[in-house]
Amino acid sequence: MTYFSVGLGTTTRNSELKIIEAWYPQPITTPSDDLIQRLLGVVKHEGGNTAHVLEPEHYTALSAVFADAGMTLNVKLLAAAADSKQTLVLTLLETDSAPVSVAEAFLKLHLLSHRLAKPQQIVLDGIFAVLHNIAWTSEGPIDLPELPDRQIAARLAGRILSVQCVDKFPKMADYVVPSGIRIGDTARVRLGAHLGEGTTVMHEGFVNFNAGTLAVSMVEGRISAGVLVGNGSDVGGGASIMGTLSGGGKEVVSMGENCLLGANSGTGIALGDRCTIEAGLYITAGSKVTLLDSHKAAINTVKARELSGMSDLLFWRNAQTGRIECLTNKSAVELNSELHLHN
Repeated sequence: MTYFSVGLGTTTRNSELKIIEAWYPQPITTPSDDLIQRLLGVVKHEGGNTAHVLEPEHYTALSAVFADAGMTLNVKLLAAAADSKQTLVLTLLETDSAPVSVAEAFLKLHLLSHRLAKPQQIVLDGIFAVLHNIAWTSEGPIDLPELPDRQIAARLAGRILSVQCVDKFPKMADYVVPSGIRIGDTARVRLGAHLGEGTTVMHEGFVNFNAGTLAVSMVEGRISAGVLVGNGSDVGGGASIMGTLSGGGKEVVSMGENCLLGANSGTGIALGDRCTIEAGLYITAGSKVTLLDSHKAAINTVKARELSGMSDLLFWRNAQTGRIECLTNKSAVELNSELHLHN
């Protein structure tokens, strides 16, 4: 597996080699052997996963390589960079190993948001240690030690430097906007989110990195890190899908196709296809669930983890007894076609 891309890297004022972020307009997966060999020759690559800080003398040769490969965005980037003082970075990943640099980490996050990789398919181990907190501002990313000076300079120049967030991850839409999606509040979708064609993320929806949707979905709740939601499934307002980060959990929680999480509900187990959890009910792995037969008579009580990944299940809380019950859900969830029609 080989990944590479050339992008714009932002460095700190005091250290030109300290890259704090990287923007890759056109990352590429599985490039041809000829393209890779030509790139390696330009930057004198010696092997391994490496981020090369490009010099202006590299631009012409790289531009010719990308032009022959039909990579027009990279050609335009190199042409514009000739009149810029910004740093360009060529990142090559020969192996899918844990990222050890900011440029490697950003390339992997871009691969996810460009839909060139799906959540849980590439190694992101240790990414929190590689990335550091940055002030993401109206004037671009700023390393925190430099922020006070930049704020003073902006004020003296009659500008307001707005700090949008302080985080390791920027918002996805500042770097990647995939086709066929809607996002009500772009601050609630992190770079590294995977949004499938036809997904709508409403204003209160949230999608973390290394998580997201495969195709048509309405997201009004939270999709936590590591979670993947199948085609036709909806996450209701205030609903939550438990991720793999909280409490050090290793279990991958996911939703299959045509599932529905009701408003303010949630799941800590994987759902197969055509499953429903009623509004206000949160299912965790240790929840005691009473199984019902076709006449709604209790036949057994199990822990919810024993139902993980099964399809055609309907979960509700008995209004009289308070117990959680599960019935086979024979009718597929009919999603709001009008909401999805114009995604």
